[in-house]
Amino acid sequence: MKKIQRVFISLLLLCVATVKANFILLPMDETSQKNHLKAYGITYWALDKQYKASWLLNYRGGSFLLPDAPEIKKECQIRNVSFEVLSDAEANQILEEISSPSQNMETVILEKAPKIAVYTPKGKQPWDDAVTLVLTYAEIPYKEIYDEEVLSDQLVLYDWLHLHHEDFTGQYGKFFGAYRNMPWYIEQKKDAEALATKLGYNKVSEEKLAVAKKIRDFVIGGGFMFAMCSATDSFDIALSAEGVDICEPMFDGDDSDANYQSRIDYSQTFAFKDYILERRPERYEFSNIDMTEKRKVQFEKDYFTLMEYSAKWDVIPSMLCQNHTQLVKGFMGQSTSFDSELIKSNVMILGKCELNDEARYIHGQKGKGFFTFYGGHDPEDYQHRVGDEPTVLDLHPNSPGYRLILNNILFPAARKKKQKT
Repeated sequence: MKKIQRVFISLLLLCVATVKANFILLPMDETSQKNHLKAYGITYWALDKQYKASWLLNYRGGSFLLPDAPEIKKECQIRNVSFEVLSDAEANQILEEISSPSQNMETVILEKAPKIAVYTPKGKQPWDDAVTLVLTYAEIPYKEIYDEEVLSDQLVLYDWLHLHHEDFTGQYGKFFGAYRNMPWYIEQKKDAEALATKLGYNKVSEEKLAVAKKIRDFVIGGGFMFAMCSATDSFDIALSAEGVDICEPMFDGDDSDANYQSRIDYSQTFAFKDYILERRPERYEFSNIDMTEKRKVQFEKDYFTLMEYSAKWDVIPSMLCQNHTQLVKGFMGQSTSFDSELIKSNVMILGKCELNDEARYIHGQKGKGFFTFYGGHDPEDYQHRVGDEPTVLDLHPNSPGYRLILNNILFPAARKKKQKT
């Protein structure tokens, strides 16, 4: 009898071991996840702790598969992130489903937590910029750097770089028309000129061009760059205007070059071509790349659609478009969106407004690296203005617009597969 009992207990223990949980699933669909944004932070945290992770593209909104570690579950509970405990058999069943040729899904291995830098002026608050805001909210660590760090070649310390809403053309954000007499504008101009002088440049435009070229080289060498709002078009414009003075006297103290438009070199840009620069200093525009004043889209109809790609064949755009909805509410900025006709043919449009075919979210490769440009200022603040109150992300934990930013954060962590198309 005792022998039978021992056999029974042994079989019972074997059954318990068989159904023992081995994985944690962070579901990213619309109904299951309480906090999509912090789920990215959990995944980053796990990678930083040397845990293995998988990104399940197009499976329940782009879910994450993590090991069943007590500290990961505890961290999920602390951050109010929904998770599901899976047995080894259940996890294998999901992976088999994803691997089926009939399913537009893919498993991407996440290998390491990328080192993140945010290019931003000293003293800027996190709510001045959507990326620093969501990084802080998701508890993803980053370092703030600016011109001195970039020009001293410190970009090599990082995998991923975000460009704060910068003006790389030396025209101080084209705020002259509305804000030239405001104390903050006068102070910012004074600080920028002092920094340029300190770094050995005669003009702010020359110093910003040098910074843009260092960032360009960072990407060409294999870095990942993400930019929003005015940092997108002003970056390309600065590169294309090397050796050409496009600044009027109120910006740099002397006249711009005559007929400077004819000397713009579009071959130097990342994303844009054939654009016409805005010469008038009182206009809050850099060029005709931006669609803000041309778009005529009503607020209630202002949405953009994420493109659908083959997860098995086009892994990179599929990663960048992971979301729990394909329709994302639009939002404005100095550079709200991009004229599709002015985008180079080798640049992918990941999100566009179907009403006027404008591009909202684009991605491309430069050398060994990658860049993503995202139009608008704040995905949960439709028409952000100078001095507006900061967005409280506790009120938007499932924001699809902010999810696109965080897709880019994890993109460098992925083990890359060659894009087929």
